[in-house]
Amino acid sequence: MAEIDFPAEIRALRATYDSIEAVTDVETIRKDIAELSEQAGVPDLWDDPAAAQQITSKLSHRQSDLERLEKLEARIDDLEVLVELGQGEDDADSMAEAASELAALKKALAQLEVVTLLSGEYDEREAVVTIRAGAGGVDAADFAEMLMRLYLRWAERHGYPTTVLDTSYAEEAGLKSATFEVKAPYAFGTLSVEAGTHRLVRISPFDNQGRRQTSFAAVEVIPLIEQTDSIDIPDNEIKVDVFRSSGPGGQSVNTTDSAVRLTHLPTGIVVSMQNEKSQIQNRAAALRVLQSRLLLLKKEQENAEKKALAGDVKASWGDQMRSYVLNPYQMVKDLRTEHEVGNTSAVFDGEIDDFIDAGIRWRANTRNSAE
Repeated sequence: MAEIDFPAEIRALRATYDSIEAVTDVETIRKDIAELSEQAGVPDLWDDPAAAQQITSKLSHRQSDLERLEKLEARIDDLEVLVELGQGEDDADSMAEAASELAALKKALAQLEVVTLLSGEYDEREAVVTIRAGAGGVDAADFAEMLMRLYLRWAERHGYPTTVLDTSYAEEAGLKSATFEVKAPYAFGTLSVEAGTHRLVRISPFDNQGRRQTSFAAVEVIPLIEQTDSIDIPDNEIKVDVFRSSGPGGQSVNTTDSAVRLTHLPTGIVVSMQNEKSQIQNRAAALRVLQSRLLLLKKEQENAEKKALAGDVKASWGDQMRSYVLNPYQMVKDLRTEHEVGNTSAVFDGEIDDFIDAGIRWRANTRNSAE
C-alpha cells in the first residue's frame, strides 16, 4: 500500500473546503440565521401556522448548513492534529485512523461540493415527484411502482420526510401513476436530474412463457409552490370533480367522495389527489401541486424553453435517460453521464447518490459549455 502524503492531502482538503465556503457564502448564512431567529422569536408567530412552519423550517435548514460547514472544518483540523501525533509517536493505529478519516472527509467534501452546483432559481425548493407507467403494459406499471419505492427509500436513507399525495393503481399490478412530495431543502435541484424516461429490461414475471420484456416509466420533478410565488388561479379556470378513493384491486379506501380531481381549463393540466382523509385536504394538496406546475409552466414560457425544468417525458423508445437491465446481465447505466453500476438490487433499494451526483455535475458542465 502506497504511503499517504498527509500534508499534501490536508492542503487539498483545505483548498476544497475554502472554495465551497466561498461559494456557499457563510456570512450570508449567518445573516439569514440571525434574521430568521428574530422572526421565530415573535410572540404571535404561531397565529399563522403556515407562515410559522415556513420560518422555523428555513431556520432549521440554515442552521444545519452552517453546522455542517463548521463540523467539516473542525474535522480537517482534528485530522491534522491526529497525523502530527501519530507521526510523532510512530503510532500505526493513529495513522490507520487518519487514513480512514481522510477518505471519509474526501467523500463528505465531494458531496458538499455537488450541492454548490445547485444554483438554479428553484433548486433550493422541496420537490413534487410524479411517476407514470409508459410503454410496456403491466410490466411498465410494475416498473413505475419499483421506481416509486426506489425514490422513497432514497429519501428515507437521507432522513427526508415524504408525503404520498396520489396513487393510481393499475388493474393487474403496479401503478398507473403516483405523486409524492420530498420535503427537504434542495430536493428539487437534487432530484430534477432524475426527470426523464427510465427503461427496464428483464424476464417478465407476468409472462407465462418467461420472455424478456422492455418497459418504460416517466419521472417528472417540479419545485413545490411557496406562498411568495403568487400564482393565483381564478375559480372559473378550475373544474373540480370529486370521487371515491380506491386502492389496489379496486378496494375502497373510504366510503365518502373524498378524492379530488382539478382540471385547469386554460392549460388542460389535470391533478388528482386521494390520499388524504377529507375532501378539503385533498383539494388543498391538489391546488398546491397545480400551482407548482403552473409556476413551472410560467417559467418555461418566460424562458421560451418548453419543459426546461421538468422535461418533455414520453416514456417510450428512443428518449430514455437511464437503463435498468436485469437480464441477460445486471447493470444500471445512465446514458447521459455514462455512470453505471452492477448492483441493481442496491439501486432499487435507493442507493442512487452516485447517479444523482454524476447527473448534477453533468448538468453543470452542459450549462457551462452552452454559455
